[in-house]
Amino acid sequence: MNLEARELRYALGGFATGVSLITVVTESGQALALTANSFSSVSLEPPLVLWSLQNSSDVYDIYASAGQFAINVLALEQQDLSNLYARKGEHLLDPAHYSPGRNGAPLIRDALVAFECGQHATHEGGDHLIIVGEVQAIQARKEGVPLLFFGGAYRELS
Repeated sequence: MNLEARELRYALGGFATGVSLITVVTESGQALALTANSFSSVSLEPPLVLWSLQNSSDVYDIYASAGQFAINVLALEQQDLSNLYARKGEHLLDPAHYSPGRNGAPLIRDALVAFECGQHATHEGGDHLIIVGEVQAIQARKEGVPLLFFGGAYRELS
């Protein structure tokens, strides 16, 4: 069976996902953010999560080798941040958008949840690199509405 990429992309768009910013600090100390909706839980013991990095990403080398990172689950009102850091070449994190986490990775202000992770493993996965992180710390808001992506567009719970 030979699937067309467009057909598969459309079908996958039928699965609603949250939207997150993956954040790291480069070796030179620059804070970066990358929009992703490929976040998923893996295991409770040990506490593992994963996300997928596109092989053609302009920041591939930085993210693929990051020892520490954070997965910041965005709230509905943070759609502008999702759009900003989804653009190629627009990954330098504005200092007004974050504070440093315990492991050094930037934590997005007012995110619903931030998972601070150490890189546990990576796996080749077609045109993506699957990055598994071990959760070291969690910060969560008590209330908020998630930013969702479904059918190629942002959505909200009703």
